Amino acid sequence: MTALTHRQSEILNIARASGRVMVEDLVRRFEVSAQTIRKDLNDLCDQRSLTRIHGGAIIASGVANLAYEARRFVAADEKKAIGAAAAARIPNGCSLFINIGTTTEEVASALSAHQDLLVITNNLNVAMLLYRHPRIEVIVAGGTVRRADGAVIGSTATSLIGQFKVDYAIIGASAIDEEGALLDFDYREVQASQAIIANARSVMLVADSTKLERNAPVRIADLSQIQTFVTDRALPPSLQAICDTNGIEVIEAGPAKPELDESAA
Repeated sequence: MTALTHRQSEILNIARASGRVMVEDLVRRFEVSAQTIRKDLNDLCDQRSLTRIHGGAIIASGVANLAYEARRFVAADEKKAIGAAAAARIPNGCSLFINIGTTTEEVASALSAHQDLLVITNNLNVAMLLYRHPRIEVIVAGGTVRRADGAVIGSTATSLIGQFKVDYAIIGASAIDEEGALLDFDYREVQASQAIIANARSVMLVADSTKLERNAPVRIADLSQIQTFVTDRALPPSLQAICDTNGIEVIEAGPAKPELDESAA
């Protein structure tokens, strides 16, 4: 393996701290050309330390997920927009599962104005976001709490989920491959997600486009098993074809663009 330059080491440290790095930001930080930064990113990708995304790179993944705080920074604006769009599809007076993930947490944040909801979750962060609202009842699955991100995992959580039949499931995934497999890292978490899918009348996947650039070892389900896919940009042709074949509604919910100041124009 080729030794990293000082700048490449710094880029890798930034990526580990925030989850991703963008070419424009690195150009300003290091005061070098975009071509130089792209070469650094390509070198880091060749060593499988990073994975390229549009305009930058993210920490490479294969058998271990990014740290929770880093995941919160990755595509933060896109996740917020996805959360708002997904919540807008959830009617008042219904029941729903919300599973583990920073994107599903954005959906929970956007549900705070809803009324008469029953939310069953194995995500302590979701419970903390919603339990104070008087018109939302929250049930938390019991089991082992994963310290890294507040996920409740294990057979006890999966068993409780199986006792319900709800209107909607809001699920996330760590990666989505070109064949439409929804993937994650922890088989115990995946077991809970599979129970959530099996016990919901309608399943909504919320995932930003960086998930299409990643990989993970454990299969949650196939894209064909969901009814709605909320993401931030147009899907690649292979995934769009799967959605078209299976009648899956695809909702593009990119972050809001700044309004043009007409007076300045």
